[in-house]
Amino acid sequence: MADPRTRRLRLWSSAVITGAVLLAVLLVPPIVQLDEQAVDLSLKLLPPSWEHPFGTDDVGRDLLLRCVYGLRISLLVGLVAALVATVIGTAVGAAAASLGGWTDRVLMRLVDAFASVPHLLLGIFIVAMFRPGVWPVVVSVALTHWLSTARIVRSEVLSLRSRPFVDAAISGGASRWRVTVRHLLPAVLPQAGLAAVLMVPHAMWHESALSFLGLGLPSHQASLGNLVQSARSSLLAGDWWPTLFPGLLLIVPTLAIAGLAGAWRDRLNPRRRSELML
Repeated sequence: MADPRTRRLRLWSSAVITGAVLLAVLLVPPIVQLDEQAVDLSLKLLPPSWEHPFGTDDVGRDLLLRCVYGLRISLLVGLVAALVATVIGTAVGAAAASLGGWTDRVLMRLVDAFASVPHLLLGIFIVAMFRPGVWPVVVSVALTHWLSTARIVRSEVLSLRSRPFVDAAISGGASRWRVTVRHLLPAVLPQAGLAAVLMVPHAMWHESALSFLGLGLPSHQASLGNLVQSARSSLLAGDWWPTLFPGLLLIVPTLAIAGLAGAWRDRLNPRRRSELML
């Protein structure tokens, strides 16, 4: 088990990094506008400097500004997709556990059917049916990431159904719908919220993978996946910065969000902390 001071340091580091990321994506775009179509070949592939801390890309655009815009897109996709997937998974899991019988069997077989297909492959199939853009990626990520939430919520609801307060509500004449809405769903919201937070980093990586494959956002639009994809030729030529900085802005914030989610998970289940370490 990790030392308490180590856990505290990890928590504060994750909080500071996450706060800095949120401030950057909220404050920089309104202050500094990015022209996606701008080209200045006289500034092509300049290394990091005081004027351009992250250097410039292969058509002379400031890489720091494009990375911030790309991080904003990835974070937006991750947050919205995680929220939609959590709502779907919570509804499916709660309905399966509350109704039981054939409804439970049908819904869980549906979950198993979706889980049998690699989610990246399924996501590629979904996003390929639409034009490149933010919302097709959100739909693709959301429809492939609700399965774990459904299983978690179903397990929690099945556990709660045997509690005395549920028996008391049923004995008092409460319908199955009322018991689910008034008692079971509020009790599983912390676990569902934790599942949503844990899903955000995974959704950000999923969006970057789709964009890297050319199936996500349009190639001219700044996203971390597009930036890494467009920097491949520069990396082969020895220009490391167009690949390094977008990669770091993908890895570090996702690790910070995962660190905050880990602290939340430890607080929800302190007795199982050794089993739940990231």
